[in-house]
Amino acid sequence: MKKLTLALSLFFVAFATQAQETDSELQNYDHWSIDIGGGFNKATHYFSSGAFTDTPSVWNADLGVRYMINNKFGIKANVGISELNEKDESIPFQNRFFRTTLEGVINAGEILGFREWTQTFNLLVHGGIGIGQLRINEESPLADEKDKMGILTVGFTPQVRLGNSIALNLDVSALALAGQDIAWDGYTTQPVNRGFDGMMFNVGLGLNIYLGANEKHADWYGDDMAEDNALEELEGRVAAIETGMLDTDKDGVPDYLDREPNTMNGVAVDTKGVAVDKNGNGIPDELESSLDERYAAASSETTTGGGSGAIRTLINDGYVNVYFKFNSDEPEVYSLDAINYLVKYMNANPSANAELVGYADEIGDEEYNRNLSERRAKKVYDILVASGVEEGRLEYRAEGEDDSVDKNSSAARQLVRRVTFKLK
Repeated sequence: MKKLTLALSLFFVAFATQAQETDSELQNYDHWSIDIGGGFNKATHYFSSGAFTDTPSVWNADLGVRYMINNKFGIKANVGISELNEKDESIPFQNRFFRTTLEGVINAGEILGFREWTQTFNLLVHGGIGIGQLRINEESPLADEKDKMGILTVGFTPQVRLGNSIALNLDVSALALAGQDIAWDGYTTQPVNRGFDGMMFNVGLGLNIYLGANEKHADWYGDDMAEDNALEELEGRVAAIETGMLDTDKDGVPDYLDREPNTMNGVAVDTKGVAVDKNGNGIPDELESSLDERYAAASSETTTGGGSGAIRTLINDGYVNVYFKFNSDEPEVYSLDAINYLVKYMNANPSANAELVGYADEIGDEEYNRNLSERRAKKVYDILVASGVEEGRLEYRAEGEDDSVDKNSSAARQLVRRVTFKLK
């Protein structure tokens, strides 16, 4: 037994190390869960003559804490209790078997490619070692005896995903027991102990309760999602570098060095790209005289609805959008300008109301994407409210997947992961 325990302990260490090495960059999902369940058990060899147990015996309960090292491998600590009752015409007994195990967990659904066709069903496989204790009740001759034994267990757990934080499961486990001296009924002892000579089977219905702030748990996170995220991040970095090398305002200073990268073309700037503004009023000196001449006309146009109407058209026609990363409800940093644009418009037009409409691309489950699009709209809503826009002037809703672009194009999918504005 000691040699087996040592060998399995070394296996767990190697298992965990290897799993960690293969997952150094995959941190876009939750790792922890609480696994609970209850059901039936069936004990076999050995029983005293004249002792029979219910088939199956009620009841069986389990509580486990699981940590997935990555989306394929994990470790689980579990405690459980099984009650063994006499069957009709059996000698009377009602004993309990307590157990605790440490197990390795394999996400067989991910390894077998379940994520390619479903986000609803999954399969876990688990196995490990532990210790158990049979406690005899007062009706048996060996009352109050406690028989300790070693456990070698293996099982499988089909899952049905109910939401981002919970899944329904059916666990089927077999326990091989070493060192069992007392019969399950508690009436006799075994004269010769020959290693793993006791058996118990457990079947239980339960829940996986996921802990963490990410959208998905490792049970439901596919490698294709990780690859897509990595590609999106790389494309974003390349785009940032390319954009930074540009001189969008044509002031002679590259944008990555420019403290004012949106300076109007032709306006005089210093060596850091800052427009010359000697009187410090926020208007470039070269434009100030021109603005003075046009201010009255511009104010008149806005008051009569001309300028304001043009801005309203740009917002309603989708020229102002908030964009998001793949499988995320956090706006891209560059999209904060769009939110600020709407904040300024709402402040300047106190009678205006706005509807925020969220979208997602076609990658993944349709219902999941609808929920994601709603979370995106709600995120922009929260930012606007925090920026001072009254809640009563804002609404948000989910539009779900936008299938207007080629789903195989990463760049095209970026355009539809967005929130648009509709002014009312």
